[in-house]
Amino acid sequence: MSQALTLARPYARAAFALAKDTGRLPRWSALLGFAAQAASVPEAQAAIGHPLAATADLVELLTPPGDADPEFRQFLAVLAENRRLALLPEIAGLYEQLRAEAERVVKARVTSARPLAADELEKLRASLRNRFGREIDLATAVDESLIGGAVIDAGDVVIDGSLRTKLARLGAALAN
Repeated sequence: MSQALTLARPYARAAFALAKDTGRLPRWSALLGFAAQAASVPEAQAAIGHPLAATADLVELLTPPGDADPEFRQFLAVLAENRRLALLPEIAGLYEQLRAEAERVVKARVTSARPLAADELEKLRASLRNRFGREIDLATAVDESLIGGAVIDAGDVVIDGSLRTKLARLGAALAN
């Protein structure tokens, strides 16, 4: 995994630079997302790994139907010529990290014991915005096993305010 990320990093940076220079960061996110998903399909993996596969055919396989973005097609051609198309999922992930950093957005996921109301989500978003000093892209999930409270995962920062964890800590303290 770490070797794949190391190999993917310069390509992700190049894709990010191309997209940023042309003002098409969201567009490239969509294109890379499509290509990464397409490259993950077993049949596509077989084609990508085939030594006789034509670059033009691989580019066509990994480009959304009807899309004629010449810079993206050229990017895919460079990946194909360097036998790096299998890295597309890693490239897409690294690209998204670079984009979030450039747009000063923190992607956070809040997992709660029950669905959160819109006003609760807004308060949480505002609190996280104050803490990180950036805009927050908030995704939600429900896990009833938390019993109550929530777990917030914002990349390097995890805030576990779940009742399940608090009960586990109390049980551990009582056992000692």
